[in-house]
Amino acid sequence: MMTSRLSRLLGLLVFCCLLPSGIAHGEPAPDPAGGAQTPIVRLAELEIDPAHLEAYKVALKEEIDTSIRVEPGVLTLYAVSIKDDPTRIRIFETYADMDAYNAHVQSPHFLKYKTGTQHMIRSLTLIETDPIALGAQQDPSA
Repeated sequence: MMTSRLSRLLGLLVFCCLLPSGIAHGEPAPDPAGGAQTPIVRLAELEIDPAHLEAYKVALKEEIDTSIRVEPGVLTLYAVSIKDDPTRIRIFETYADMDAYNAHVQSPHFLKYKTGTQHMIRSLTLIETDPIALGAQQDPSA
């Protein structure tokens, strides 16, 4: 079943990265190959009040679309819901570096999303990770 598959995948990711719960603030480690900063990768686990789920999804989509369009340091924002429980949302976030993350959480569109949806969110856990390998297919039409 897709839900257990997604849960196992997220569990494996958490286990492999030895993720701490909660928000962890710290400077990323330099990349041993070139001294560049390691991208910031975070997972957000949210539970949304079912009465506000559709409105929350609209606000989230607007925030993600704007962030990707106007913030060059926001590399990825992927939002998914657990198939058997759509009120449980998971967001995979990748930022170029800590400066890009800090700029993102202070941006007008993020603050609009944050204040506009806080009453819709029953719980939120932010998980900071240590990236091991990040890969993506290039868009052939780009």
